[in-house]
Amino acid sequence: MSVSVASAVKTIINRSPFISEMLIQEVISFSNLAKSIQPKVESLHGDKVNTSAIVMAIRRYSDELKASQKEMGAGKIDYEIQMKTNIYDVNFSRDDSFIPKLSRLYDIVHPEQGDFLNITLGSHEITLAVSENHRTAVDELLKDQRIVHRYSDLVALTIVFHGDFLQTPGILYLAIRKLAWENINIIEIVSTMNVLTFVITREDSYRAYEALEAFLDEEL
Repeated sequence: MSVSVASAVKTIINRSPFISEMLIQEVISFSNLAKSIQPKVESLHGDKVNTSAIVMAIRRYSDELKASQKEMGAGKIDYEIQMKTNIYDVNFSRDDSFIPKLSRLYDIVHPEQGDFLNITLGSHEITLAVSENHRTAVDELLKDQRIVHRYSDLVALTIVFHGDFLQTPGILYLAIRKLAWENINIIEIVSTMNVLTFVITREDSYRAYEALEAFLDEEL
């Protein structure tokens, strides 16, 4: 199904956090970008499109992105960033008969004593992110499960918001965009009402910390 030129331009730009960032920072030529994405725009639109029409759509969407970011920053949100190192992440196929056994982890892992533990139940997979000093116990618990992947020596960067950050549209998107702009790969994302955690590799941790701190200070 064909879409309008404006919708096609938005779709293409939204697929790339790098383009969005450059438009907000005003460091990209509308004309050059229009020529670059013209074939994709025409494919989505279903017909030939003049470059000038694409430039106009880019300019309008650029204004929308900048206005949205400015509006988001109008009300400051207090926050703190916490970092936990030595995280072990295991992803395995979901087995409903195994789920009750997950409660054993609460006898082993003690977040109140500084341990890290996150359990994510998906429709087809389960992911455990836990302090690496409990790796042996976790591996023993999972010995009969079909493991999809394991990662070790990870870092959990947790942003604790003082206020309901979920009521401020776009924070998660902008944070992920900022990390993508810095070429930082995210292994896991965990969010609750006022807490947002990114699990990443150790080598990316300090760049990620600085990127998130800059994003929160400058854009919120």
